[in-house]
Amino acid sequence: MPLFDLPLERLRDYRPDRDEPADFDAFWARTLAEAREFALDAEFTPYELPFAHVDAFDVSFAGWGGHRINGWFLIPRGAGAPLPCVMHYIGYSGGRGFPHDHLMWPAAGYAVFVMETRGHGGASVQSPGSTGDPHGAAGPQAPGMMTRGIMDPDDYYYRRVFADAVRAVDAAAAHPSVDAGRIVVSGGSQGGGIAQATAALHPSVAAALVDVPFLTHFRRAVEITDRDPYQELVRFLATRREAADQVFRTLSYFDGVNFAARGTVPALYSVALMDFVCPPSTVFAAYNHWQGPKEITVWPWNGHEGGSGYQREEQRRHLAALFA
Repeated sequence: MPLFDLPLERLRDYRPDRDEPADFDAFWARTLAEAREFALDAEFTPYELPFAHVDAFDVSFAGWGGHRINGWFLIPRGAGAPLPCVMHYIGYSGGRGFPHDHLMWPAAGYAVFVMETRGHGGASVQSPGSTGDPHGAAGPQAPGMMTRGIMDPDDYYYRRVFADAVRAVDAAAAHPSVDAGRIVVSGGSQGGGIAQATAALHPSVAAALVDVPFLTHFRRAVEITDRDPYQELVRFLATRREAADQVFRTLSYFDGVNFAARGTVPALYSVALMDFVCPPSTVFAAYNHWQGPKEITVWPWNGHEGGSGYQREEQRRHLAALFA
């Protein structure tokens, strides 16, 4: 895995012009208003977990279109006052897995709310999923989720996903064990992209932990990496040669760079300089547009795994200082 992107000194200043539609804010205001037409109807069903100090709940709530979205909610057993809550969004192809996969934050004294990404987890042997995407996308698509409904922003797959993520924050904020003023969004890769968007879309978010984010600076990503999932877009455009303008217009409503420009809460990013999946310049493009207090951890010798456990330690220290 060689260094293939811009040198680090240039990455730190890389702040490209944004390709943003004039109705970006109106589009998302309308999207969230439509999503909230359905009662949230959040359910927290106790789940037997063989650990002495953590309580787990099987979560279900109404996301985009009223579709049921599944997840996990874990809290330290016997917690008194409402706790800060870490929202965890999942990487591409992964499902919610099992409650024991998500014990770090409860062990550190936080609640954690894990949201499953609709339609994912069917091919993951490590983190199986349980949430479908009942919305039928119009038109052809390349295998995967990146081009599902891509010819119309209203029909695009990630419109539903980002709306689900906002509704998940609604569900967490309403739980009596959660301090609604200390909700943190987090995730890596696709989860980082979802967290980045949710931090800009939901006013209750207090901080963001954004690891090697996907769904960011689409045009550059497809031009400099030959890895999936961005290559799903390339394969689609290779057969739909006339569709490029419409494809990138749709993507402009979902580009993490545009969400980052609206991010005002404290954010901890991470980037890996040998990451061929989410190239470093795409991460720095968002980070450098972020408007709130921010830090970025740079992992010079790593690929898309980024900092892994080392970054979790950075996150734990970051939140401990933030909520001290």
